[in-house]
Amino acid sequence: MKEKLLGKTLKELEEVCLGLKLPKFTAKQVADWIYNKGVLDIDSMTNLSLKARQSLSETYIVGIEKPIKEAISEDGTIKYLYQYGENTFVESVLIPDKKRLTLCVSTQVGCKMNCSFCSTGKQGFLRNLDAGEIINFLRSIDEFDEVSNIVYMGMGEPFDNYEEVVKSIEILTSSWGFALSSRRITVSSSGIIPQMIRFINETTCHLAISMHNPFHEERLQIMPLENKYPIEEVCDELRKYNWYGQRRLTFEYIVLKGINDTYSHAKEVSYLLRGLDAMVNLIYYNPTPEFPFSAPSPQEMEEFQKELEGFNLATTIRQSKGQDILAACGLLSTKELSKRK
Repeated sequence: MKEKLLGKTLKELEEVCLGLKLPKFTAKQVADWIYNKGVLDIDSMTNLSLKARQSLSETYIVGIEKPIKEAISEDGTIKYLYQYGENTFVESVLIPDKKRLTLCVSTQVGCKMNCSFCSTGKQGFLRNLDAGEIINFLRSIDEFDEVSNIVYMGMGEPFDNYEEVVKSIEILTSSWGFALSSRRITVSSSGIIPQMIRFINETTCHLAISMHNPFHEERLQIMPLENKYPIEEVCDELRKYNWYGQRRLTFEYIVLKGINDTYSHAKEVSYLLRGLDAMVNLIYYNPTPEFPFSAPSPQEMEEFQKELEGFNLATTIRQSKGQDILAACGLLSTKELSKRK
């Protein structure tokens, strides 16, 4: 089986070219064709000599994999389903919003975190995606050169696949890659502290922490990771860094009606976030038959937002998009898996 060029850094492409006895500068030409010009095959790299293209083609392919299914919502959201191996399905979502076009990408096939409200967690964990598979979510769609923002909020826990996630960010942000500003990239994590510290020190991308409940015992019931990395310790660690005027720090909070939306929850959130320049992003829960949770009404959501704002917390409500196409994380791949079985 031929090896993919997609997902290789400039340094790795230089190693490929030198191994084939091609000039080192060929690597930058290849990177330009793959990440900027968007070719699907090596023969289309017309500024490479015929000999260079033949040498590359003997061992390598570009490696673009198109989605096997697309679903378009009434609000313009597009959900893509990919098959990365036998009975291995992963998702990405393209979200239009005023002047932004945001692509939400996955980092794993399944997930180890097993959060009790998440369809992906119920699939179990199969494997990590490599940088090429992550980059493929962007490169394989027709709108790849129109995407303005990338969010790592799809299937999987990004910090559980740290090396490949950071490698994909290098490709996205480098001048030889997609040349996307790091300020247009957000990585979401449930709070794996060692990798979170590395991420803060090694990148300048925005960080989003999945909180969902401020109380230890209650969060533990819906997010088993709380046992190893309590949200209070996550916040204590974040307080060691300067967030003022730097990158953006957000706390994601899926609102489960009657479970995590009381005054006491708002008060505890404010305690955890003391001294942090952070925003709380309230998210409507997407009800599914397999989970015993329900979503708040718009009025209940706004009331909880006011409770948080009463503690001087900057709070937004994320408007749900793509509900008619199963756009929530893991729903479409779970449906496809069930159908195949």
